[in-house]
Amino acid sequence: MRVHIDLQKSDDRSYDIFIDSIHKIGPLKKAAVVTNPKVAGLHLGYLLPKIEADELYVVTLPDGEDYKTFDSLQYLLDRLFDHRLDRKSTLIAFGGGVIGDMTGFAAAIFQRGIDFIQVPTTLLSQVDASVGGKTGINNRYGKNLIGAFHQPKAVYIDPHFLSTLPGREFAAGVAEIVKMAVVFDREFFAWLEKNRLENEANIKEAIKRSVELKARIVALDEKEGGVRASLNYGHTFAHVIENETGYKSYLHGEAVAMGMVMANVMAIKMGLMQPEDAARIEALLQSYGLPTCYEVKNREAFYEHFFLDKKTQSNKITFVLPKGIGDFVITDEVPKDIIFETLREFDRC
Repeated sequence: MRVHIDLQKSDDRSYDIFIDSIHKIGPLKKAAVVTNPKVAGLHLGYLLPKIEADELYVVTLPDGEDYKTFDSLQYLLDRLFDHRLDRKSTLIAFGGGVIGDMTGFAAAIFQRGIDFIQVPTTLLSQVDASVGGKTGINNRYGKNLIGAFHQPKAVYIDPHFLSTLPGREFAAGVAEIVKMAVVFDREFFAWLEKNRLENEANIKEAIKRSVELKARIVALDEKEGGVRASLNYGHTFAHVIENETGYKSYLHGEAVAMGMVMANVMAIKMGLMQPEDAARIEALLQSYGLPTCYEVKNREAFYEHFFLDKKTQSNKITFVLPKGIGDFVITDEVPKDIIFETLREFDRC
């Protein structure tokens, strides 16, 4: 006996991404804004009057990657139960990538799934983390190893929030913009070389183009079974860097910048990239003050950390390597000696 359940048309997960000043979010029934103390202090007064809801609550979580844990998730879920949210309720993630990931994961599992809305406040979360439905938390084995794909109902990207963003956080977001350009759009990369993103009009344009590129990829491959893995350019190295440094030394975008440079070295060794293109990428990253060299103190230990990455399957490490600027290859066939030759290039920084 066989019973077939056809789910192909059961759930339309399409949504809109709004890039401009927020005018109104809603109408909603019960809703909870999830944020951290820093964002709340700076911008909660700006956001709350724009939310139209029958009941509205605020849940504040500690700030930083250190708190992207089971304990924080449990605290958040407890507050949702305290406020008697139900399956018709909505969560609003109001912060950077950490808040977005945890809020999205809570929405995915609270009463088996409720709606959530992304209101990203950092450049990195505006151009990358808030779009695509990846949610999760960290554990001692690595980053985002526990989570779910759960698409938001909408994303509101308001450049207003960037006005209070520290320079280091801004640069971390630029790294993700550069990543998108290197992998998908050679013309966009050339535009980035000529146009500084500290300019208000330029940053709006860069956000728009980055989001358009990511939206196109997510539409093709929602759950990262194929082409969406290209968005992990630089991340295979970056996640090891973050793990080795306990998520304390570098912002995610800074680790990605170093990871991209390491991936470029590997791509050169594989005959996929010319040194001139790698130099252009490194120069653009450095022009925003981003770190581009991570000292690998123990090559064997760094190599073993690759196997904690969720993209590693059947003991094969998956790398996203640029083919020049504007194209890429996803491969799990990089010879071990090439990996170690790449890491040897970073013995000293």
